[in-house]
Amino acid sequence: MTDVIDGATLLNEVEAFHRRFNVFPHEAAYVAVTLWDAHAHLLDAFDSTPRLAFLSPEPGSGKSRALEVVETLVPNSMAAVDASAAALFRSVSGIDGGRPTILFDEIDTVFGPKAGENEQLRGFINAGHTRGREMYRCVGDGANQQVQGFPSYCALAVAGLGNLPDTIMTRAVIIRMRRRARNEKVEQFRIRIHVREGNQLRDRLAKWAETVQEEVTDVFPELPDGVTDRPADVWEPLIAIADAAGGDWPERAREACVALVTASKANDKGSIGIRLLTDLRDHVMVGIDRLPTVAILDRLNALDDAPWADLHGKPLDNRRLGRMLAEYMTADNEPIASRNIKAAGSVLKGYYAADLADAWARYCPPPPESPLPPLPGTENVA
Repeated sequence: MTDVIDGATLLNEVEAFHRRFNVFPHEAAYVAVTLWDAHAHLLDAFDSTPRLAFLSPEPGSGKSRALEVVETLVPNSMAAVDASAAALFRSVSGIDGGRPTILFDEIDTVFGPKAGENEQLRGFINAGHTRGREMYRCVGDGANQQVQGFPSYCALAVAGLGNLPDTIMTRAVIIRMRRRARNEKVEQFRIRIHVREGNQLRDRLAKWAETVQEEVTDVFPELPDGVTDRPADVWEPLIAIADAAGGDWPERAREACVALVTASKANDKGSIGIRLLTDLRDHVMVGIDRLPTVAILDRLNALDDAPWADLHGKPLDNRRLGRMLAEYMTADNEPIASRNIKAAGSVLKGYYAADLADAWARYCPPPPESPLPPLPGTENVA
């Protein structure tokens, strides 16, 4: 008779292992990363697998070490730096063995501002988030080429500087790493010793996963209020595992879910197009029904903490503004475009608030609250 593995106790041990070597920014991160380690052993129980992303603004923030610790705890770990999309989807397809858990360090070298576009790799990471998605490629030589589908579903964790493409960020648990403070101490990670210890926990996670596979398969756990759509896809597997483990993990998992989803919304500025629409509504055309393009550009480029004065090395101009706004539609389902505005006896091209109103309502976050009225007797105080 085999010993019964207590899931809550095992997850406690995995979390304690992380705490020995990693300083995460908050308690929610320890909970999320521990559940992610466990979920990598149970991929086929779920319809999707969240990406795990350790990101920071500066080097030396513990991202790579966090990935090293994760590597000891997940099945078939595959460390990848600068790997091509072709190499990764061939690995996932099982050509060289079992499906790997991909751990991609220095991801900023692939998606960072100096790296340019890498659509194939982004497509692979996005497709592999959902079970059953395949990457299609032509195989064979010359006229004998045939289209072949390669599986892409796999667990994937990354570490890097800055941010990732929006399509990856929305499919990920984001851990914003930071440099350790002087009073934050960690144990030195020794490969010859601690990889073995992590692998022992990994093997116990694998055995526990076998015992709860049926319990978590096709389960849709109750999520905290307001967690829907993509965040729900990210958190359903993690909370299902917490529920199967028991103890205080179901409560901790939901608290971590709320904390990290809320943080991701606070950090999400939307696409550059949504940022443009929002800045037009909240800073440029406040209380104005129309404005010439030249005035709009002056106001946008003068905004502090905005990208418009240095957009890919040069200020936003009328052509780029026109192209960006033309991607959105008016209430009459026509692309937003500049129109004639009569001003001081001349006619200038510009934009009307009425043309932008429908896009503002559909895409922008709620407008900031109106300022409170002044206290009685203080209206004329400078």
